Amino acid sequence: MADFAARDVQELRRVTGVGMMDAKGALVETGGDFEKAKEYLREKGLSDAKKRAGREANDGVIGMYIHRQLGRPVIGVLVELASETDFVAKSEEFQAIANDVAMHVAAAQPRWVRRADVPQDALEYEREMITRQAHNEGKPENIIPRIVEGRIGSFYKDTVLEEQQFVKNDQFDGTVGEMVARLAATMGENISIRRFARLAVGEET
Repeated sequence: MADFAARDVQELRRVTGVGMMDAKGALVETGGDFEKAKEYLREKGLSDAKKRAGREANDGVIGMYIHRQLGRPVIGVLVELASETDFVAKSEEFQAIANDVAMHVAAAQPRWVRRADVPQDALEYEREMITRQAHNEGKPENIIPRIVEGRIGSFYKDTVLEEQQFVKNDQFDGTVGEMVARLAATMGENISIRRFARLAVGEET
């Protein structure tokens, strides 16, 4: 019998946003280990999100964030967060996440939503630059391909919205993609970030 108390279930619900039965089931599955239960729910949420991904999401909202400095707007962001139904799109949690993602975009400045959006020429250019850098650093020829792949992974984390660590880590400790997947698990729908636009005063487009 797993060793955990009702307060553990409540705390797991609070930090993950899942229902009571899901929280209790995760603790049972992991023998009452709180951290393992969190990871179990995260993996389950990502898995379930993949199953829902084939369903059409033609509803949603536009999240918005305006950053002001000296009383004037200097950064503006719009994010389209898609859902399957108007019912989910109207929920306070859904709309709050859309606005939070917009705030994240203002701060983290991603260039693309997901890996598949990265143009092939941009990826090839990055690989070429990393390869040259590795040669200039005197790295052995046989390990350069591994170095390239590792740094390409870092490139994705820096530039792809879904793979960036959410900036408000006191609210959610994970990537933006994982946060949206958790929302999808909570709502039981296919939810995704469709696109975003970021404008900053004085920045070239």
